[in-house]
Amino acid sequence: MHDPLPAEPLSHGLKQRHLTMLGLGGVIGAGLFVGSGAGISVAGPGIIVSYLLAGTLAMLVMRMLGEMSAAMPASGSFSVHAERALGRWAGFSVGWLYWFLLVVVLAVEATGAAKIANGWLPGVPQWTWVLIFMVVFTVSNLAAVRNFGEFEFWFAALKVGAIVLFLVLGGLAIAGLLPDTDPIGLANLTGQGGFLPHGWSGVISGVLAVVFAFGGLEVVTIAAAESDDPARAVARAVRSAVWRILFFYVGSMLVIVTLLPWNTAKPDESPYVAVLDSIGVGSAGQIMNVVVFVALLSALNANLYGSSRMVFSLAERGEAPQALLKVSGGGVPRRAVFASVAFGFVSVVLNLLWPETVFLYMLNAVGAVLLFVWALIAVSQLMLRRRIERETPERLVLRMWAFPYLTWAALAAMAVVLVLMLFDDSARPQLLWSGGATAAVLAVAFVREYRDRRGRDRGRGRGGSDGGRGDGGSPERAERSAV
Repeated sequence: MHDPLPAEPLSHGLKQRHLTMLGLGGVIGAGLFVGSGAGISVAGPGIIVSYLLAGTLAMLVMRMLGEMSAAMPASGSFSVHAERALGRWAGFSVGWLYWFLLVVVLAVEATGAAKIANGWLPGVPQWTWVLIFMVVFTVSNLAAVRNFGEFEFWFAALKVGAIVLFLVLGGLAIAGLLPDTDPIGLANLTGQGGFLPHGWSGVISGVLAVVFAFGGLEVVTIAAAESDDPARAVARAVRSAVWRILFFYVGSMLVIVTLLPWNTAKPDESPYVAVLDSIGVGSAGQIMNVVVFVALLSALNANLYGSSRMVFSLAERGEAPQALLKVSGGGVPRRAVFASVAFGFVSVVLNLLWPETVFLYMLNAVGAVLLFVWALIAVSQLMLRRRIERETPERLVLRMWAFPYLTWAALAAMAVVLVLMLFDDSARPQLLWSGGATAAVLAVAFVREYRDRRGRDRGRGRGGSDGGRGDGGSPERAERSAV
């Protein structure tokens, strides 16, 4: 492992408060505010256990990722870690899969926000709103990285504030301290079939419904490379984020299923709106529309940022076109931003024109990618932890709990989720399409590695040299990949 680590050519304009709020807000999105209704409908009050299980898995993954990112900060985060641990094929595969995931989900977020805006101003076509959002956040990402940090700080602050207010109002309503309310008690937790109306199978179905809502936490480790002190910044952000997010998610579900009978939840409606209506908050639907609107735009902004930095990191290591390495005077990889937003525009068009066919296939193709990414993070941490302890132990400013047992436990949990998805009728298409996409990317990665090895062998056979690199890429790639 080389010391010091090579410096990133990107800006270092993100402050600790940006990263902390990014860690908190990056994972709080429409999946929580709206999608949680689907989990409640299949698990009942047991959704609390579902969120505990899914959140614990996400927390373990973030701890692993935080350990590696604090020890070896890089704009490519887990893609760089996978390359260092497993080889070029792993860095290439996880980097491109994650980039594809972000730019496809970006279309869902832009379209969802446009639908809400169109409801407010029906005279403005939905496609116009999409265009406005994409242009605004492209400009935001092309400017100094501090602008991105400020956008995300205030977006996340609004989302976090909304959840805290919801928890306070819900707690007061449960205790009967709001006007015209009586103490609720535990009737809704124990009635309508009990706490586990569908048994443990319902809890497991709930896990499948909510585990992907925790995606987005990874962006904070990508952003940490552009802070003044990446190692300490990512360690602090991960420590503060994971526990609070678990509290927000589980606390929200506890309030919802305590205040309302679980069998009134509708998969396509926000349970938050139902709770606010039940305790007499006027215009609850519009209030939540504003919160969901901000959540979608926040996620759009964060995903555009994360995808541009990921493809820039791939280009740094010779795994993407070198033209994407162009960095502005302010340290912003503008071509990488344009490349990500261009594919995002394509995804949006597909979502607007063929939402039930072409775009649905794309969405299914990234449906389970997050679990594959998490699995590679865990495997990378297993391999790199011993290497760091042996060569540069002072860099372990954040350590994975109970290593290696909890890392193995997390891997086993991911394998269980994937097997359960295979036997779940609604989740199976996502798993199969995502598995196909992953296999295709892996095939490309191994073909590239095979061709590079053949080229190096021919060069040595002619008495040539690979310049002492032996990495099949640029000197910069070799330096950044060295551990």
